[in-house]
Amino acid sequence: MHTSSDHTRYWIGLSSIPGIGRTTFRKIVRRFGSPEKVLAAPEGTLTKSEGLSEKAALGIRTFPWREYAEQELTRAHDAGVAIITLEDPAYPERLRKTTDPPLYLYAKGDVSVLNEQAVAIVGTRTPTYYGLSVTHRIAYGLAAAGLTVVSGMARGIDTQAHKGALAAKGNTVAVLACGIDVAYPPENRRLMEQISDSGTVVTENPFGTKPESGYFPARNRIISGLSLGTVIIEAAEDSGSLITAAYALKEGRRLFAVPGNIGTPNSRGTNTLIKEGAVLVEETGDILGALAIQSRPVRATAPPRPTARLTAEEEAIFRCISGEPKHIDRIIVESDTAPGKISGLLITLELKGMVKQLPGKYFVSDG
Repeated sequence: MHTSSDHTRYWIGLSSIPGIGRTTFRKIVRRFGSPEKVLAAPEGTLTKSEGLSEKAALGIRTFPWREYAEQELTRAHDAGVAIITLEDPAYPERLRKTTDPPLYLYAKGDVSVLNEQAVAIVGTRTPTYYGLSVTHRIAYGLAAAGLTVVSGMARGIDTQAHKGALAAKGNTVAVLACGIDVAYPPENRRLMEQISDSGTVVTENPFGTKPESGYFPARNRIISGLSLGTVIIEAAEDSGSLITAAYALKEGRRLFAVPGNIGTPNSRGTNTLIKEGAVLVEETGDILGALAIQSRPVRATAPPRPTARLTAEEEAIFRCISGEPKHIDRIIVESDTAPGKISGLLITLELKGMVKQLPGKYFVSDG
């Protein structure tokens, strides 16, 4: 899908002029009636316009905005990217209602997904196994219940949130802090393609925009704005995820947090949010209940927890294993199992789908 109307051309053109940011754009469009009328206004009228600097007014007369807009529209057409302005009926309604919505969005994929019921999941770029496991399970459950999972494509929790939704054959939206033609992080290029095939990739940034630090907080307001609520999983006290949490609260959206180990820095942000009133999340149902959403499976159901008959020895070992990685030597001590027998019993538990082996002879429960 692509947009090449004059309407869109003027939106892109006006916003490309130096000195015209989102606030100024909205102010002068309110005064003149449309971006096209602003661009066609006499210079004398423009300089008298409230909030428009002489530099910006001069830019409207001299900046090659038309050429820039044509270039963006051509690139969008060639890449199969839609450009959706604030006045377009396809523009996501929840985002439109926020205090600072993007003037327009670049979107690759099924743009109708942007107006579906959605929940955001964000968190640290350096998660624990616990964080990854919980993220996958919650994202899978939300997608299986018919909700769209929104995240920011960053390493760690964001990536796992997208993967969990895709595993459930559900919808997910990736909001980028760069141009829609830029894969960041680079290792997520294939994931980005998968999302555009079954969901949507969006950004407010022009083609070729590199992921510089200033774009990430702005990206976070879009993640929150697209969503009914935001789930924070593993966030330190200075985590960028807390910016997304702040946006959610500012816009009156529900805020959720998964509690973490009180001894780890990655849990301080989330645990503080819970103290301050965020909804504590242990499972998908906590989110659905708080949002008063009826679960409506559309493509998949949550993966069943493995069940199997265990011998007394297997049961003793399994009781020692949790969602956090535990080394084989510690399992030997806690289960009081002979070292010569432990490896064979752990392999049996793996085959029964009860435990999973990680690198370095660490084991976690699988399910």
